[in-house]
This record gives sequence, C-alpha cells and structure tokens, in this order.
Amino acid sequence: MRAFDDTDKPLPMSSCRPSRWLAALLAAAALAAAARAELPDPVRFGAGIEAGDIGAARAWLDAGLDPNFLGDRIGTGLMIAAWEGNLEMMELFVSRGADVNRANDSHEQALLFAAWRGRIEAVRWLLDRGAQINRRGLEWSALHYATFAGHEEVVRVLLERGADVNARSTNGSSPLMMAAREGRERVAGILLERGADPAASNDRGEDALNWAMRHDHPRIARMVASPERFAAAARSGREAFGPAVRSVPAPERIDALFREMRAAEMEGRLTDELRNAYFAAVAELEKPAPVAEAVRQEPPTALEITARREAPGEESAVLMYERGPGEPITRRASETQPAKPVKSAKPKAKKPVTAQQ
Repeated sequence: MRAFDDTDKPLPMSSCRPSRWLAALLAAAALAAAARAELPDPVRFGAGIEAGDIGAARAWLDAGLDPNFLGDRIGTGLMIAAWEGNLEMMELFVSRGADVNRANDSHEQALLFAAWRGRIEAVRWLLDRGAQINRRGLEWSALHYATFAGHEEVVRVLLERGADVNARSTNGSSPLMMAAREGRERVAGILLERGADPAASNDRGEDALNWAMRHDHPRIARMVASPERFAAAARSGREAFGPAVRSVPAPERIDALFREMRAAEMEGRLTDELRNAYFAAVAELEKPAPVAEAVRQEPPTALEITARREAPGEESAVLMYERGPGEPITRRASETQPAKPVKSAKPKAKKPVTAQQ
C-alpha cells in the first residue's frame, strides 16, 4: 500500500517510516490500552476513586466500565466523588452517563453523601444537575444527613432550594429530631425558623423533645417544647426518656489506618498486620464509655429556673439531684443565653412511622 500527499502523488515509502519516538509512543499506547482492558473489581474501583485517581477512572470508563458501577463501600463513582467533594471526578462520571439520582444498596444518593460531608460546592453542583432534593415516601433525605452532621451552610442551601423541612425518614424521624439527637442547636434554630414542626413524632410516639432529653441537650429541649412541657420533662429526668446512643466521630488514628488500608487494597499489598491494626483500633473505640456518676443518680428532685426582669429572654435552668442525705448535686440544664424568636408553624400531621435511635 502506497502513501499519498495532498497532491495525490505517491510518496516514497521511506518518508512514511515512523521515527523512534513515534514507535515508542505507539508502544506506550498499546500498553495503556491493555491496562485499560482490565476492568476493576469493586474493591479496586472504590479505593481508586476515593484516592482521586482520575486517570484510572477515565481509563476504566474508556474500556467500557458502566458509569454507574458500584464500588465496595460507598456506591457509584459519582457517589464516592461527592463524598470526597471531587468536582472533577463528578464531572467525568456524569459526562459519561452516570445517573445523579442513582441509589446504592442502602438507598443513598450522591446528594446525601455530599450533604453528610458538608461538601457545599458538590451539593450545589448536584442540585444544578437535577439531583433529587426531596424523596418520595419515607426515605432519608439530604436535609436529614446535613442536619445530623451539623453542616449549617448545607442546611441553609437545601432549604433555599426547596428541601422539605419536615421530611420523614424511613423510621419517621424529622430533621429537627436529628438536630435534637445530636445537639445541633444552631441547626435546630434554622429548622424552626423555616417552619419545622416540633410536635412531629415517629411511630414510637417520640418527638424532638424526647430525643433532646434522652441525649442530654436541654437547651434544644427548651426550644422545641412549651415551658410547661419542658418543666415536666426536666422533673422526670433524662433517664425517663431511655438510654442515649452516642454518635462518636472516628479518631484520627482510625481514619489514617483506614486510608492506608484502602491505598494498600488499590495496589494489591494489603497485609494481615495492617488489617488487624485497623480492627484493633475499631474494637478499642467500641468499648463502652464509663457512665458519669451524676447520670447514675435518681431523677432530679427539683428544677430551678432563674431570670432577670430587665433582661427578658435570658434565663437559666438547673436540675437538682440528691447524692445522699445532705449531699446535693446540681447539674446545669440550660446555660444563660438570649432567646431567639422562632416560628412554630405546624403543618398537617403526617402518619408516623418507625422510630430509630
């Protein structure tokens, strides 16, 4: 076969012979193509996307990887990228056909992961591309996740973009209940200002006051209840509302070990030693914490509320306990702070569903 130039005249075959650099380039391309043909398993895929290896992601997609392929831990590449706040990676997967509303096996979507991690730019990016802000039926929403994690800016953006302030999760919990559980006082104030219903309850009949008292957040309890109901709850004592289940962030050591494990998985060099170190650290974290002495006491014997006439809206409440005869223990239930006016709009009641700690 002869080569031709733009005048349609045959060129000498010697002029078509590739140079050494071109031959090397072609060889490298062949090797890259072979590497791309080896599509990843869920572990390698998840570890690579978490590490932000956009070159590997692009190669896998070029080789025919489903853009909605699920990794072993979080979900699709878009979900993992949203978790990490990696906009470039998110753009890559969406440009190749990734579904912004695809859910993983736990019914979580990319928007929920971005909200959970406080990735505000990722949240905006997903909303601009059609991410579902409100979900049908009883499902966890991005507002639940952002509230639970205490990301005020994300909560505000979601509400501004139309998030249902009284959304119900699979267990019937509202975002305000999440704020009460985790002690997110500022977020609770935002939700109440936007019309959150403090009386909304789950299928166990528990509401934001129940959860605030159970998890020892009396300031939020006062925000979501009438003075009479708060006083009655304080007299009952925290123990009357059931045992608290704390959410504890993973220590830096566990996070570092986990990332080291993922990198080792990606490179095929994960050892039993590293794996065992990680599980040992997790086991140490899961040991029950010692119960504070005051918490083991009987219900409070009195609620003492103080206020100043010249400073309306500023008061404090103290729960009074008895350790034994003549040995009172006081426990502060509410620090002094200016009260903020909130709206207490009550939308139509919804049928409560399952409760969850």
